[in-house]
Amino acid sequence: MRIHLIAVGTRMPSWVEESYREFSKRMPRECSLQLVEIPLGKRSKSRTTEKARHEEGQSMLAAIPADCYVVALDVKGKSWSTEALASRLQDWMASGRELALLVGGPDGLSPACLARADQLWSLSSLTFPHALVRVIIAEQFYRAWTITTGHPYHRA
Repeated sequence: MRIHLIAVGTRMPSWVEESYREFSKRMPRECSLQLVEIPLGKRSKSRTTEKARHEEGQSMLAAIPADCYVVALDVKGKSWSTEALASRLQDWMASGRELALLVGGPDGLSPACLARADQLWSLSSLTFPHALVRVIIAEQFYRAWTITTGHPYHRA
């Protein structure tokens, strides 16, 4: 199974790229994590944030591979424990479908992305910088995978 992390934003700080790369390379081939970066929509005085978010959303929707199960990260989503994520990961792997995770930019996801999602997930009721979310997701998927395989990385 491939996990497609489709995230708005390019040119991340080096610590974000290094941290994401560290956890994504730990993932096994049968559960690989692949980042798809979507350029930030153009924002200006004459261009509303809604238009920029719409543009980002269209690019995100186009990046979703066919027949993917789509999870959108949104504050209105349900939060999961790490153990619950591990259980979901097992279910997703057993389904035979690929997984797409949608991470919006500074203004969140477009309504079209939220409508396309099969599920909404909230990492926390806290607000995180969208660059940091990439690192959190990569680490949590690695942690979930180690739980499913009995690896000692996770200590409950």
